[in-house]
Amino acid sequence: MTRVYDVYMPEYAVLISPSTNRVYTDTAQQMMRGEIQVFAGTLLDGQVHDLTEITLGGVPYLRMRADDLSDEDIAALSNLSSVYALFEMQGELLKPLRLNPLDRFSSDLLTILKYSGKTNEQFTKLLLNVTAVSTDSPKDFLRRPLRVLDPMCGRGTTLNQATMYGFDSYGVDLDGKDFEAYSTFIRTWLKNKRLKHTAQTVPMRRNRENLGKRLEISFGATKEEYKAGEVRTIDYVHADTLRAKEIFGRETFDIVVTDTPYGVQHGSTRESGLSRSPLALLESAVPVWTQLIRPGGALGLSWNTYVGGRDAIAEILRDNGLQVLETEAYLGFQHRVDQAIVRDLMVARKG
Repeated sequence: MTRVYDVYMPEYAVLISPSTNRVYTDTAQQMMRGEIQVFAGTLLDGQVHDLTEITLGGVPYLRMRADDLSDEDIAALSNLSSVYALFEMQGELLKPLRLNPLDRFSSDLLTILKYSGKTNEQFTKLLLNVTAVSTDSPKDFLRRPLRVLDPMCGRGTTLNQATMYGFDSYGVDLDGKDFEAYSTFIRTWLKNKRLKHTAQTVPMRRNRENLGKRLEISFGATKEEYKAGEVRTIDYVHADTLRAKEIFGRETFDIVVTDTPYGVQHGSTRESGLSRSPLALLESAVPVWTQLIRPGGALGLSWNTYVGGRDAIAEILRDNGLQVLETEAYLGFQHRVDQAIVRDLMVARKG
């Protein structure tokens, strides 16, 4: 049966940005479709209908019908992880709409640092996005600097994306080489961009016990903001993620976001040594991470489905009092990374 639209409803087309990762490019439409659905259910004023994948002139787009999009709606869609351009469809013509993303800095903040095993930047942005708009105050994503923690942050892909948005970025990681690599990178980047900042690395101690090292950075996006005291924070601690509450305190963060590692170096130190099982790691770490999230905040994580099923991950989150978000919008993100990794994500809210 053909659907009849009683009132004209504008149609829009989202042009997909190509990824340097060919495999991710193949699933980018699927991933951003889910991302738009999450935005529609949390952040957008206008309702999105009939989201479909189309090809125009051999180029992939996502088409959607929507109520008239407000300026804030367009600002929200401007931050989609793989958006290249947004058009209003007028017959066979595409009218470009001006994007207004949160980005405060040039893209080299995200792309310069390259290394084996780096999480795809577009996926990192997607995971951060869907977590940030899943709190009890989704519009905070556009309106204020969020406090973001990646409790297994590696070389800082999530920290850099949060910094790009003008958020305050915090990280913990057990790998000393990753800590040093990130410290060298971000200090050099700040100097090259001539951003006013202070940066220091200090030892972390509690009750005379050495917990690790801490990189503390305070900087202004502009000279004027720095002089006015409007500064942003990057705070990276080289320590065990299970000590994160001792380091940061309870209910400190709006969101906690992490790509669950596939190796052992990001694991937690316990009496038995580094945990090799991602599920065992989450069983130990989620109770700590949950305490770090403010009431109404959210936890977003991704993992390799070959080493842990969705039900098992959800059970760990629920056992720690988190509300797993399981509407259709959150269930369409599973995708292949390589022969050994099929990745999925899960978002849960703290009551």
